Amino acid sequence: MMPSIITKSSCCMKRSRNEVSRWRMLRQAQRRRSRWVEAQSRTYRHLTRLRHIQLKQQRRSLLFSMNMF
Repeated sequence: MMPSIITKSSCCMKRSRNEVSRWRMLRQAQRRRSRWVEAQSRTYRHLTRLRHIQLKQQRRSLLFSMNMF
């Protein structure tokens, strides 16, 4: 196991403006992507619920029509 060597210059190094802005942009893009995925899953959940309700109604109507005869 190698000991980790941390020098003063590596831990306290000032980041350039470009580097900081690149990190910010990456974080922002990641947040946007996660929000988009969350919204998609919410929409999908809504659609599956609608389909499920529709199937239930179809089954009920079929059962009702079968019992009538």
